[in-house]
Amino acid sequence: MSPLSHDQVWAAIDRLAERHDLSPSGLAKRAGLDSTTFNKSKRFAADGRARWPSTESLAKVMEATGASMDDLVSLMVPDRYGTGFSEPGATANYVPPTRRIPLLGMAQAGSGGFFDADGFPAGEGWDHAAFPDAGLGADVYALEITGDSMLPLYRDGDTIIVSPAASVRRGDRVVVKTRDGEVMAKILKRQTADRMELGSANPDHADRSFDRGEIAWIARILWASQ
Repeated sequence: MSPLSHDQVWAAIDRLAERHDLSPSGLAKRAGLDSTTFNKSKRFAADGRARWPSTESLAKVMEATGASMDDLVSLMVPDRYGTGFSEPGATANYVPPTRRIPLLGMAQAGSGGFFDADGFPAGEGWDHAAFPDAGLGADVYALEITGDSMLPLYRDGDTIIVSPAASVRRGDRVVVKTRDGEVMAKILKRQTADRMELGSANPDHADRSFDRGEIAWIARILWASQ
């Protein structure tokens, strides 16, 4: 199976918009993105180089529409007519391209030796899992959720893909490790030069506030397997 092409990925976004009776602009707005994010003019740079949708935009579109990664990948693969899967069973033998990503349980993540100072995988003891390769960046890994503080967004046992290299801003879902070794999935509510305030999706769990010096690293959640 050859890698997915630029045209196939953008066509999948167009098809997903059509499924929900939306234009690409309407789909972008529903996902909380700038309305021009998926415009035709944004798909190529001024010098003709192909531009690809970001992992973050794909994740937000899936969340907004309820589409799974498998749904999105299936829309990327054209049939022989170039119109999507119009024939019964057309996807039966399709195996989407995958990549192996380092995987660690959240409880393990709190112990020493698994991360470097910036929150990237280090040392031994990591498992690996295969995930669909849909434009994920190079600096990503997977963690398995423990507990219920992020219900209903993430359940105990769900797997999230995170990137310490991604920039974070208010409202992002993040994984934070403290210098005391606590690792938690939270929502970034506010950050200043001195403090970081984190919220839980589950109202039964109180918000947390830390001095910046208490934080070892923070990584943005890009995608969740549920």
